[in-house]
Amino acid sequence: MTTRQRHIAHLHLHASLTEDQYGDIIELMCGVTPHVQAVPPDAVQLDLTSALRYFDLSPYDMVQMTMMRLKGLYGIDSSAGLAGNRMLAAMAADASAPGETTWVSAERAADWLHPRPVTALPGIGRATALTLGRYGLHTIGQITDLPSATLQRLLGVGQARLLAERARGHDPRPVTPAEPAEHLIADLVLERDCLDPTQHHQAVLGLADQIGQRLRGERQISSRLTLTVRYADHSSTTRTRTLPEPTNHSPALVATALGLLSRLELQRARVRAFVIRADDLLPADRAYHQLSLDPSDVRACAAEAAADRARRRFGTEAVRPAALAD
Repeated sequence: MTTRQRHIAHLHLHASLTEDQYGDIIELMCGVTPHVQAVPPDAVQLDLTSALRYFDLSPYDMVQMTMMRLKGLYGIDSSAGLAGNRMLAAMAADASAPGETTWVSAERAADWLHPRPVTALPGIGRATALTLGRYGLHTIGQITDLPSATLQRLLGVGQARLLAERARGHDPRPVTPAEPAEHLIADLVLERDCLDPTQHHQAVLGLADQIGQRLRGERQISSRLTLTVRYADHSSTTRTRTLPEPTNHSPALVATALGLLSRLELQRARVRAFVIRADDLLPADRAYHQLSLDPSDVRACAAEAAADRARRRFGTEAVRPAALAD
């Protein structure tokens, strides 16, 4: 039985990013492959192995597509490394100029590593480099040519074994997506105190739609929504409702959120901010659905998926609910 060759990409983002911007980029990367690992503050790693067949592209072309999406949607230049494991991909990205991709295939990994300085390996600090330098060991190739017993006498057994594995380009670590969030929050602080029920309706609708987009982007579902309304006098009111079934479908979330809003009977309340919180999150593949004979449900989900694809390609404002159109 043969092991499938992994294809790991490491992207350096040449921009100063806020936490929200970095989160948006992670979400964009999840549209390429579900196997995305954040490397804050300005890098991200992707396991492209399972996505190659879906996109029907070579590993190199997948990386170019991803870099073009970053540039087109966010104006961010990036440099990339592509290799069979996380360590080599990160080293290849370090060796790439902005806009370039260095691909270190399995066949040429040893030759690519051989002339590089020992300090290019992750985990090699100043003290270790000085110790090796005293014995004339300056390149990765010199480490691989050294008998393991000699290296162990210089560095100790544990560190010597780890260094030898890295010098040979071995790194078994998987790309590990971040743990799912326990909840998602969307909030809106109004520019001025608002008494208009129509604007209250639009604000809550927009926040519920945002929650739906984020849940689908993170492949999660929620079974409970909480709406908090904050007033001009700094007081607040909170209402919670359990959804009929766990979902990430925006119309269901919007209907629940607007139901909570109507229960508040705000009348002429001077509202300063709205907050919607989605709780009891689960992976989307664990969702259950009430069977329906209504074909409009299927059409609505298909239209929602198409809208999500348009947003990933053209930006979050590319598709908006009609009620929020200017």
